Amino acid sequence: MVIAITHESLMYAVYFAPRGKKRLLSLGYLLGQRHLSPLDRLIGVIGDAGAGKSLLIKGMFPGLELTNDDAGINIRPLPLLTHAEEGEFSDHSYHVDIRFELAFTPAYRLAEAIKQAMAKKRRVVVEHFELIYPLLEINAELLLGIGEEVIVTRPSIFGPPPDEMAGIVFKSLKLRRMAHTAEDLTGMVLSEMGEEEPVAHDDVKHGFVLEFPMKPDFDLELLEKQVGQYIKEGLAVSFFDDDHITIGQKKLACTGPRLHINNTAEIEGFHLVKEFIFDPLSGHYLLVGLIGKERSTEIGALNNLGFG
Repeated sequence: MVIAITHESLMYAVYFAPRGKKRLLSLGYLLGQRHLSPLDRLIGVIGDAGAGKSLLIKGMFPGLELTNDDAGINIRPLPLLTHAEEGEFSDHSYHVDIRFELAFTPAYRLAEAIKQAMAKKRRVVVEHFELIYPLLEINAELLLGIGEEVIVTRPSIFGPPPDEMAGIVFKSLKLRRMAHTAEDLTGMVLSEMGEEEPVAHDDVKHGFVLEFPMKPDFDLELLEKQVGQYIKEGLAVSFFDDDHITIGQKKLACTGPRLHINNTAEIEGFHLVKEFIFDPLSGHYLLVGLIGKERSTEIGALNNLGFG
């Protein structure tokens, strides 16, 4: 009797796309444990530059050699192509960044190499999967999209197609960049006010959460006004190194330095929830910041369902 390992009940799962190397690696590991089958041969990953695709893949597939990662390390020649030409696939899993490889190799050749590896029961993890899908004509067995959220699905003949996933995550990444920039800007203002730093950071849809062990006594209206002033000033936001960014002339510690907009003026609809929310599970008081136009401030409705 043959027992097939399936995840046929999964339509899709949605996770916050966190900032920072450790949190992205941890989420990748969690996704691998929850959603990956040892029999999967084609994994599609979709997301724009800087979204965190490489870190998520590293978390899902520890030890997999990424051929083009966020650190700018490029493996040449591409092992997938080399082994396809030799007709001998010595590795169990391969990685290919389609957007990068299209500068060197025709799309049809990349599609052929992926199919050859799959025929040999090898696994191929494909970044920018939506670019090669029209030539492959095979949807991924596991498809992940990374924007403001991480969306995981197991497509069937009924969809979803990769271009639909791309349309969602490419559009929503801007919201994630705005929220992370607003979060760092809020932290900068709190430091200027002489307030204690938060002990933890958390996520909320279209926004951010700062956690404090005791109820703060600073004025939320004043804090929002000062952050808003910096937004209006249009300060440049730049990557400094793997642990820092600059906002204007100030250097700030940051766990996700590549995930920002270029100027504070690009932040739309910033506002704070005008009360500190007590979380009975952690015992912390939460400061909630939101971006986007006409956001609800009803606490129980902030993480609404859907992708809007």
